Parts: sequence; structure tokens; C-alpha cells
Amino acid sequence: MSILQDKTVLVTGGTGSMGRTFVRRALTGEYGKPRKIIVFSRDEAKQHEMRMSYLQRAAATDEVIYRNFMSTLEFRIGDVRDYADVCSAVRSVDIVVNAAALKQVPACEYFPAQAVLTNCIGAYNIVRAIEEHHFPVEVVVAVSTDKACKPVNVMGMTKAVQERIVVAANILNPHTRFICVRYGNVLASRGSVVPLFHEQIRNGGPVTVTVPEMTRFLLALDQAVETTFAALAGAHRGEIYVPNAPAATVINVARALIGERKVKVHITGIRPGEKLHEIMVSEEEANHTVRRGNYFVILPMLPELQERPNRETRAFEREFSSADTVLDLSGTRALLERYQLLVEQVEPASAAELLR
Repeated sequence: MSILQDKTVLVTGGTGSMGRTFVRRALTGEYGKPRKIIVFSRDEAKQHEMRMSYLQRAAATDEVIYRNFMSTLEFRIGDVRDYADVCSAVRSVDIVVNAAALKQVPACEYFPAQAVLTNCIGAYNIVRAIEEHHFPVEVVVAVSTDKACKPVNVMGMTKAVQERIVVAANILNPHTRFICVRYGNVLASRGSVVPLFHEQIRNGGPVTVTVPEMTRFLLALDQAVETTFAALAGAHRGEIYVPNAPAATVINVARALIGERKVKVHITGIRPGEKLHEIMVSEEEANHTVRRGNYFVILPMLPELQERPNRETRAFEREFSSADTVLDLSGTRALLERYQLLVEQVEPASAAELLR
């Protein structure tokens, strides 16, 4: 696929786990060589760290700073909450990947207004900028979560609203394709339980598990990013791409990571806003969800976006839950081994070579 060939790509939240992985994959050229990739975030420290990882410099220099806008990879300080920042960043790009988010479930429960500002208003600012200024953006893909499906916590509720904002944006902006991706727990990302378990194991335990029977969909970072690339390549206006992800109990993830070590497990109880099982596609959405290649696609419900006859195979007769097909301990261990997560994950040492 050459979906990024000669394109300028804006990645909001580009210094987060998903954003960093998307940028790394985009720079390999496997999806075409982009003209420019703009990393947009409000954390200058993370931007500096990311810039250094590509330049392999021991210290910052004026050359690093002043060459920022001359490089394929550009770093831009800004906040999706700020409309002026968004307008400035969006005006010259072809593709927007909105990965900016507040995603910690307990933090969103305690500070729901902050979650609304980033997860909802941030997405709306992108739509509003394109709509009011007629920016010639080709496609916007919003990154969502299984917690947006039948949400019970603030994080999921705000992500569900983000999905609706992005899908509905197609109606008044027919020249831009607005789409979404929705996936589950991304292994080894910030906020994932895997880095926490590694830290607890390294310190001798105990490993804290909320509820033993709790299940979660599990994806590697590269799988999550591949879902985004698949949506960019194949999603029609208003569609939501969902990966066919395996699920496991949290206790088996802990046991697989502990292995033969003498580390205890401590049960802490469910946290504020958490579900026992996650749902990737609800029973209501199953009526208009189809299978497309290796992905499930939730078709838009708005009649204005139902532009073509549906000849694709319906994927589900009922909801798609993490409790449906749960890996056993050996299957969980094999999944973690496949993505090299039984040992702590590190950034690729050759990252700077991608810019040469």
C-alpha cells in the first residue's frame, strides 16, 4: 500500500505509545514515503526525547532546533483543546491521525471535565477547523477504544462521543473522509497493565490484580497501528474499524509474566469505572457490523452515510465480548512471547536510520 506516499501527516498525541509507533512505522516507507510527518503534542519533554531518539544526539544543539521544519519528521508544540493550535496544525496536512487522549480510567473518573476537553472538544476542534476554514484534508482517523462500547466509565463515555463527532462530521464535510478505529488493551503501551506488572516483578512483588476473572482484549502496539493503516486504506466515510483481537484473563497475564519466579499475586478489587469484561462490538452494533478482510467494520447508522448497498457478510449475531473466547494460560504466554513481552520492551535502536 502507498497510502502515505507524498502525504503530509499530522499525528496528534504523537508522543504517546500509539503515536510513536505510528510514526516509526510510517517512516519505514512500507506504506509509501510521506512528504512530512508532524508530531503534535503539548509535552515538550516527550517531544525532545523522541527527537533525540531519531537523531541519536547526546545533547540538543541549535542545529537540532532550527532544522525542525526542514526535516521529514517535524515536532510541533500544541494542544488539541486549543482551537487556534489545531487550526495552525491542520491547515497544511493531507491526513490527520487523532491519537491525543486522556485514557487512564481512574484519572478520568476523578477529572471528568478534563477528559471531555481532550477526548471530545479536541476531536471537535479538528472537525471545526476543517469545516470553518475549508482545509483540504483528505482523511481524519480518530483512535477509539473498546471502552466506548456500552460505556460505564468517563473515559469510555468521552470516547463514544468522539466517535459520534467524527462519524457525523462526514455529513457537513463531504470532501474529507472521517473514520474511526476501535481496539482493546494495547500491550506495553503507557496505561497498559504489562509495564506495571514488569515493574512489580522487578521489585519482587506483589503483582496487583484487580479481579482474577476480569478479561481484556489484547493487542500489540504494531497490531493497533496496523488497524489504523487498514482503516486509512479501506474505510468508507463514517466507518469504524475493529481488529479481531484475542482476549485473556488479567490473572493469566500476570502468571505468564511471573513465570517461575517466587512472586506473590495480590487481589485488590475492581477500580472505579472498570468493567469485568470489555465489549468491542455491542449487540446493537452487531446488526450493522460486517467482516472485511481481517477486520470487523461497524457501518454508520446515519442514513446520509449509507451510500452503497451492503453486500458484505454480517460478522456477528450478538455482541463481541472479551469473555467470548478467552485464551488459557499457555495461550496467553504464547501471545506474550510472540510479541516479546515476557521481557521488557525497548525502543528499536535503529530508529534514526529511518530518517536517512
